[in-house]
Amino acid sequence: MNNPRNESITDIIVTENLSKSVTTSEGVLHILSAIDLRIKTGESVAITGESGSGKSTLIGLLAGLDTPSSGSIRLAGRSLTKLDEDGRALLRNELIGFMFQSFQLLPGLTALENVMLPLELKGDDSAETEAREWLGRVGLAGRLTHTPKQLSGGEQQRVALARAFATRPKILFADEPTGNLDSQTGATVIDLLFELNRENRTTLLLVTHDAALAERCERTVKLAAGRQTCTE
Repeated sequence: MNNPRNESITDIIVTENLSKSVTTSEGVLHILSAIDLRIKTGESVAITGESGSGKSTLIGLLAGLDTPSSGSIRLAGRSLTKLDEDGRALLRNELIGFMFQSFQLLPGLTALENVMLPLELKGDDSAETEAREWLGRVGLAGRLTHTPKQLSGGEQQRVALARAFATRPKILFADEPTGNLDSQTGATVIDLLFELNRENRTTLLLVTHDAALAERCERTVKLAAGRQTCTE
């Protein structure tokens, strides 16, 4: 079998010349330009840069939520950029978990139901049992029947953390996961995130403005004005 770019079998994310541009009333806006990444299985990588540098756009492209203007993306050896929308959704469902700054919990569902939902979508017959176990793992065994409005911000993010890991994703994208939390609560959530990540050997891509948080990752990719300025 051909191996693009001599891609290592341990590389779970590989991009080549990845670019994203949009046409505006003022002309073409280049959001990302010529991004080349190689991220290994189980690696934790921080993506940093000023607001508007393209961090969230990069995560959206890598997760198959958006399509690039040019370049390629391979996830676990498969070409994401050659798939149609349905194919990208299937690959995302198989490989990827998410954590967002705004939690993205469904307001009409309880904590238990929010964690069960992605498991049920995958056809997991033990969805409730697994969801209960994960909520217990993040310290919310006593809050299963509470809706998001009945939970604090830190508790909501822990529900989101349980939901992200419940499907045992190979790749976890975390976009400013503590942006809406106070420093103490955020630190607790991040400790849990890294603990669960180590236990599950998940590949973590963490978008953050926080230099101290970035330093907890094994490597940092810095973006400026849509370009990759350095990788540490």
